Amino acid sequence: MKAVVQRVKKTTLKVDGELISEIPFGLTVFFGVMMGDTKAQAEYLAKKIAALRIFEDGNGKMNLSVKDVGGEVLFVSQFTLYGDASHGNRPSFTQAARPEEAEPLYLYAAEKLAENGVPVKLGVFGADMKIEQLNDGPVTILLDADGK
Repeated sequence: MKAVVQRVKKTTLKVDGELISEIPFGLTVFFGVMMGDTKAQAEYLAKKIAALRIFEDGNGKMNLSVKDVGGEVLFVSQFTLYGDASHGNRPSFTQAARPEEAEPLYLYAAEKLAENGVPVKLGVFGADMKIEQLNDGPVTILLDADGK
């Protein structure tokens, strides 16, 4: 399981031109599930994302979490995080979990993130989403459920 965490000033997510989710500031999280991933890994990442201190305090140091600053999370499922382009130029997605395995873990991770005190808004699983975001910093952190 992987997550790409980006600090943002604003993010909007649309499907077929319709606004589905929007956050005024906080984190946009792109979340990928690999075959064989578990609920324990989802819980680990949810806890890590909620506690990640990547917002500046009064001294300009990255010392505050999204929860500390009253931000929100836009949580987006993204199987392409498991794209493997090591052989040729067309990525293979054979390591990505099948939708019937990935969607419940995506929803479970979002639930656990909310239980950690962070307002969470979702994308639409499996949809062709159009996402506009204003990155802040930019600050981008890559997380792996295996702690790598």
